[in-house]
Amino acid sequence: MKNIIVPVDFSEQSEFALQTAASLAKKYDAHILVVHMLELSDGIISSTDTMRSQQTVFLIKAVEKRFSEFLDKPFLKGFSITPIIKPYKVFSGLNEIADEHGADLVVMGSHGTDGLKEIFVGSNAEKVVRYVDIPVLVVKEKHVDFKVKDFVFACDFKDENLDAFQKAKAFADLFNAKLHLVYINTPGEYFLSTSDSYNRINQFLQKACADLEVSIHNDYGVIQGILNFSEGIKADAIGIPTHGRKGLSHFFLGSIGEDVANHSTLPVVTFKI
Repeated sequence: MKNIIVPVDFSEQSEFALQTAASLAKKYDAHILVVHMLELSDGIISSTDTMRSQQTVFLIKAVEKRFSEFLDKPFLKGFSITPIIKPYKVFSGLNEIADEHGADLVVMGSHGTDGLKEIFVGSNAEKVVRYVDIPVLVVKEKHVDFKVKDFVFACDFKDENLDAFQKAKAFADLFNAKLHLVYINTPGEYFLSTSDSYNRINQFLQKACADLEVSIHNDYGVIQGILNFSEGIKADAIGIPTHGRKGLSHFFLGSIGEDVANHSTLPVVTFKI
């Protein structure tokens, strides 16, 4: 792990993410890229109006000052940190930063959302998970020393998840964690018999060249099944693949990866399919 991106909005959750990133940077001698995205429109930034231009410069200077104060924390002392301010709140821009700096991971703080707010607004963490191509670690609590001993990876064991599985396995190996693979079996059109479930799982593991055990957990829904299984084995973190669906596709189909990241109290790592 060489470079870690931490998007911040100066909230308590951002501080949780920074402290988690600092813990990881200490373990793996990694560099931290702290990103704040301003909510300025293209019209404001490109305006030739003198008054508006002066207001924009004043706002950027004020944010730079607040940014500097926010990063002045005891747990960040001695770390290699690059502050980055982007004028637009475009989460896909994090991919450009990741590509430019060769980042391995995004660490994002979140408080999650529920109900209509989730449908119409969502959380910033959910948007980051949707747009960013590298793994995203979502945390909702303070982690002074971030450790993962038991790591759950849940998927439907279809071929599209092979790359995400390999990334999840590498993540577990990085932390020297026990990897718990689980298939969530639910009633309805997606129900599989025990025999069919194991046939799919075995074919997947053969293609992945992995000799690992997989649990089959029966529940009323996939998301609740993942959370219940993880709670049952006292997992430290959950790994999940995500399609990163956008627009109407996301509205009607959603993404289990995003929903788990949104609702889990445990740290969640998403791996883009």
